[in-house]
Amino acid sequence: MAERMTDTPRLVMRGIRKAFGGTIALDGVDFSVFAGEVHALVGENGAGKSTLMKVLSGAVAPDAGSMELTGSPYRPRNTQDARHAGVGMIYQELSLAGHLSVEANIMLGMEPATMGVVRRREGLARSLQALAQLGHARIDPDAMVSALSIAERQIVEIARSLAVGCSVLVLDEPTSSLTLSDIEKLFEVIGRLKEQGHAIVYISHFLEEVKRVADRFTVLRDGKTVGTGAARDASPADIVRLMIGRQVSQLYPRSVRTQGEPLLDVKELSGTPKPESVSFTLHRGEIFGIAGLVGAGRTELLRTIFGLSAVRSGTIRLARYEGAASPAERWVQGAGILSEDRSSEGLAVGLDITSNITMNLRKDARAFGIVSPAGLEAKSRTWIERVGIRSTGPRQKVRALSGGNQQKVAIARLLHEDADVILLDEPTRGIDVASKSQIYELIDRLATGGSDASQEPKALLMVSSYLPELLGVCDRIAVMHRGRLGTPRRAQEWTEHSLMLEATGQEATV
Repeated sequence: MAERMTDTPRLVMRGIRKAFGGTIALDGVDFSVFAGEVHALVGENGAGKSTLMKVLSGAVAPDAGSMELTGSPYRPRNTQDARHAGVGMIYQELSLAGHLSVEANIMLGMEPATMGVVRRREGLARSLQALAQLGHARIDPDAMVSALSIAERQIVEIARSLAVGCSVLVLDEPTSSLTLSDIEKLFEVIGRLKEQGHAIVYISHFLEEVKRVADRFTVLRDGKTVGTGAARDASPADIVRLMIGRQVSQLYPRSVRTQGEPLLDVKELSGTPKPESVSFTLHRGEIFGIAGLVGAGRTELLRTIFGLSAVRSGTIRLARYEGAASPAERWVQGAGILSEDRSSEGLAVGLDITSNITMNLRKDARAFGIVSPAGLEAKSRTWIERVGIRSTGPRQKVRALSGGNQQKVAIARLLHEDADVILLDEPTRGIDVASKSQIYELIDRLATGGSDASQEPKALLMVSSYLPELLGVCDRIAVMHRGRLGTPRRAQEWTEHSLMLEATGQEATV
């Protein structure tokens, strides 16, 4: 019979403290996880989750506090120590060697050998056993890891931890790069590991996942443990309140919006190779959502509209401008885009906040082309306050900000350029729930003009793979499938189920 939860935790961390110079990353954190339990660790970016897991994995030594593993003192000197003690870490960015086989990756660093000769048959048997333990015996141990899907690579990473005798498994944002079907399969694997008696630490920004997969949750805020409890007894709003230290009335704010004139009219637009004959109209004061599976052509649609990809046929009318245009021309015409890849496309992370917000100097040029650095900094301070960017000031490098604050910098740039039509591609990907809540509030203000009567409402076209936020934020939603856009409907007429049916080409059964 599989091991079940007992009264004695498999892992106990007490009073863990860690400072980096004058910055206190962990301030007396308590955390525990039982055998046969999934314990979710949640908190904003910068709350201390990563540092706590680095302490657990032996990558960082704590300044104070104690740990116990299976009832004995646990003081890993390094990550190898932790691994051999039974702590397995599965990071968001998988650490596999793509040029090696599945078996070689699973056994890497712990190959069974006699006098320097690797016992390949034993290594193969252990690899097969680990894969079978996860319910994935069909994965070929001789296959190159580079040929596997992201979901299969994740299974190989977990199998590597099991093969060394893992008893505590940490999953850090495990679903961030998975499709919905792969997420379901991962949850099955987690259920299997739980039944086998493994203690699982689950880190995620998706509170719906936490509610579904976790037995307990612990919230960190500013390096401290601020709450713990049974996942089934807490609502997402309860958890968000603990994360940010204040009550959130609703995760998806929706102010009264008044639909205005058409600002973007797309007719039978085709790109190379996607989209395919897409038509829709976007109005001022409206948030229009686009759902669909990865590869459906959603990002390609936004890039074609903005001039980042070529128009094959069809027409685009942006306010009073008609026809294809370059990205520079789109900026002048009043459109802005928020890329899904903010680190390489959306922001210059090596530059400071001021440089990013005011990157296009068109609005800030002075006589004879002379630009005032003090003027630019003053403008960026205004946006830092208005958008709510948490930083040390306008000169802080963007790479030093959390993901949520980086996203706010990218949005502030759009607002600084006074874009009327805003194209949002996965605006909350990779950021914590508290930051998501702030982004949703900001998007809502953009659609309404906010409390400032001088600000006209914007028109927003929003692509997202996260169906709850589309349903919660948008006024209308349409689904892309194989490059084609379906019929838009009011958000209230959709459910997650119906959106997914249409995204998979089953519109007739809705």
